Amino acid sequence: MSVTPEQVKKLREISGAPMMECKRALEEAQGEMEKAFTVLRKRGLATAAKKAGRATSEGVVGSYIHAGGKIGVLVEVNCESDFVARHEEFQQLAHDIAMQICATDPRFIRKEDVTAEVLQREKEVLRSQAAATGKPENVLDRIVEGKLAKFYEDNCLYEQHFIKDSGSALTVGELIASKIAKFGENINVSRFSRLKVGETAAKPGPEATPAASA
Repeated sequence: MSVTPEQVKKLREISGAPMMECKRALEEAQGEMEKAFTVLRKRGLATAAKKAGRATSEGVVGSYIHAGGKIGVLVEVNCESDFVARHEEFQQLAHDIAMQICATDPRFIRKEDVTAEVLQREKEVLRSQAAATGKPENVLDRIVEGKLAKFYEDNCLYEQHFIKDSGSALTVGELIASKIAKFGENINVSRFSRLKVGETAAKPGPEATPAASA
């Protein structure tokens, strides 16, 4: 079917992907916007996976101060070149991620960063809750694994739904993957710090390994 310029423009606004990529995705999805968006997300994730091992020695420190100055966030977002680091869209990405952290207060960057101790404790709590409902023993593990997805979404930055795009299921990890696909460079969040007025001490965010990626 024929794809209209209006459809391409709308998909670009939703996804941030280049115009030609939006056009190809719409053609593949036969004009269905939601399917085309899914196509773009999958392409972004595939591109990100290919670039995951590449070093990210450049980048910027993004910041966000909540209205009233009660909460502030600093986040380091890395890329491969100074050219991309200076790009307005990359700097906007860092700002948006800082805003995300301000709003959602994640404990970890990725689900792989959750410590074994924290994960084990969470599994025990979830299993106890499931057992208390009278569920049979042979299904408890499946219930726990299902509920862990919600735990990761609440506590891991990359697993969270991007707050500026509430109309779709776009996660922060997928947002970063889409920028990797657009810029052709590996991009990752390496560390952050979130401070709130009135807390007894600054609560530093976790630090990821230098090779960490989307």
